[in-house]
Amino acid sequence: MKKKTLLFLGSKPIGFYCFEFLIQQQNELNIEVLGLLSNDNPTFNPDLSLKHLATQHGIAIMDALDNMPEVDFLVSVQYHEILKANHLAKAKILAINLHMAPLPDYRGCNQFSFAILDGKREFGTTLHVMDSGIDHGDILFEKRFPIPEACWVQDLYQLTFDASIDLFKQHIKDILVGNYTRTPQAELIPERGYSLHYRHEMATIKQVDLSWNEEKIARHVRACSMPGFEPPYALVHGEKIYLSRTWQKG
Repeated sequence: MKKKTLLFLGSKPIGFYCFEFLIQQQNELNIEVLGLLSNDNPTFNPDLSLKHLATQHGIAIMDALDNMPEVDFLVSVQYHEILKANHLAKAKILAINLHMAPLPDYRGCNQFSFAILDGKREFGTTLHVMDSGIDHGDILFEKRFPIPEACWVQDLYQLTFDASIDLFKQHIKDILVGNYTRTPQAELIPERGYSLHYRHEMATIKQVDLSWNEEKIARHVRACSMPGFEPPYALVHGEKIYLSRTWQKG
């Protein structure tokens, strides 16, 4: 049986591990990974380089979406650019994305922080079809789990990371062989609601007003204390006073 062709678009540790899995399982999955597009974002772990992994396995590294060849599948995991209709059309069978949040509840960026701010009790991760909207396409598979009491953003990220790896490994073969049912997100909005968040919103939610009640301050600190990024802060006489995890009472 002829192998199906695939391009991988991704970044960050989650992208590295999903890319590595596809490379290792090419024979089992009956695929050929033809190329990689990645900005190789080193924010979380500079040792997990997708480009280095591609070079090790003789996989072409592409420099732009416009230069992609036609393939059977596009697989995106934390890719940094939004694909336009002409890019998505390069997938002859399907273009899919692993979104590290439940859909349609949390589209876009920084979903972990907003779920904590919203006081949600449940979170999740989703494999969905890519269309011209942001995290908008039909859901193929998902995994949901409870958010622990007083959860911190780093802990929610790790829970979602682990669930995302499991979801990808469990269902990528189903997607490649067509063993799935597409669920339009519009059908789920009445039950789940939806939101769309952008990266620039973090600058606003990181600023804490010390006149807020203790619970609201603690929630913002828990939601915005991600290692490697500017921590939450309060302005005192025009000066930023940073708030850390050790600050929270109890």
